[in-house]
Amino acid sequence: MSKLKIEKGASKVRRSPLKVTIDGAVADDLELMCEWSENDSSYLVNLLLGFAIAQSEDFQRYKSERPATTSHQRDTAKPSTVAAPKPQSASAMPSEKGPSA
Repeated sequence: MSKLKIEKGASKVRRSPLKVTIDGAVADDLELMCEWSENDSSYLVNLLLGFAIAQSEDFQRYKSERPATTSHQRDTAKPSTVAAPKPQSASAMPSEKGPSA
């Protein structure tokens, strides 16, 4: 299993909004991780999701077996939405550089 590396203060990446709700304990850990790494929550959510996706062997196999998407299809496809909610409190904070797959 590979390791997750979080660069301190590396929050500047391209973003797409995503409406999600994060459970209390995960939100607490995410808030603490934001403080520790000096990164914003959307960066960390994206990094963690990218890491988890890269670790999913079944998904990576599925992804590699799919036909390649043409650039025209990618340009006209509706962009997905990924925006972490803004922190509300230390105990209930709802909530990017992902590893290349």
